[in-house]
Amino acid sequence: MSETALVTEVLHGPVACWTLNRPQQLNALNGKLIEKLGALVEEVQQRDEVRCVVLTGSGEKAFVAGADIKEFADFDSVAGRRLAEKGQRILFDAISHSSKPFVAAVGGFALGGGLELALACHVRVASANARFGLPEVTLGLIPGYGGTQRLSKIVGRGRAMEMILSARMVKADEALAMGLVSTVVERDVLMDEALRMSRALSANSPKAIGAAIRAVQASGSPEGYEVEIDQFGRCFSNEDFKEGVAAFLEKRKPEFPGK
Repeated sequence: MSETALVTEVLHGPVACWTLNRPQQLNALNGKLIEKLGALVEEVQQRDEVRCVVLTGSGEKAFVAGADIKEFADFDSVAGRRLAEKGQRILFDAISHSSKPFVAAVGGFALGGGLELALACHVRVASANARFGLPEVTLGLIPGYGGTQRLSKIVGRGRAMEMILSARMVKADEALAMGLVSTVVERDVLMDEALRMSRALSANSPKAIGAAIRAVQASGSPEGYEVEIDQFGRCFSNEDFKEGVAAFLEKRKPEFPGK
């Protein structure tokens, strides 16, 4: 399969749906797929017509069933560190800090790097057959693409510790109860739900969405409140703010220019 075919895109108005295309490998992450996705994340920041991205996996069995273990089976500690650093920088952090929201549509397995990819997204919806887990300790490893950090922030340190140390898989209903996902639906309507949510996000101010993402990402840090204050103040200089206030006073729906 060509590098381009590793990810396909379908546009639904302002929503871009990206499908990871390695169904025979259950969409396992390898170097080429990480680089391709990373390039797309960087590129989409400049595409004004796209206001939200849905990320999903091809086939019925998996969102992403981990990383391609064959690629790093012979690595030493130096190569392993480089693997984590590069992946974090070009993909996982890039999604997490994207000014445009990413919605993970998780059908089937989201394990290891697959769960870490979903955790990097801003919103997660799941099918009833979804399964989540970080099984790295069964390989003598730990999560290396942000799993220890993002899972703790989302579900709490205690739950994250138990999931990581036990390596057990969590079913969709438990994932919903712990706040790991926002919604659980039947498999055949998963993309419909992801698109519904993405269109709702896309209707809001792109400038405010980006500011909110930056502020939320800073939560828990010493400068978190200062980041919120700064981003709040910056919003007042945007055209989106002027349009939002005008629409409110005129009792109509806003049409945000994203400026």
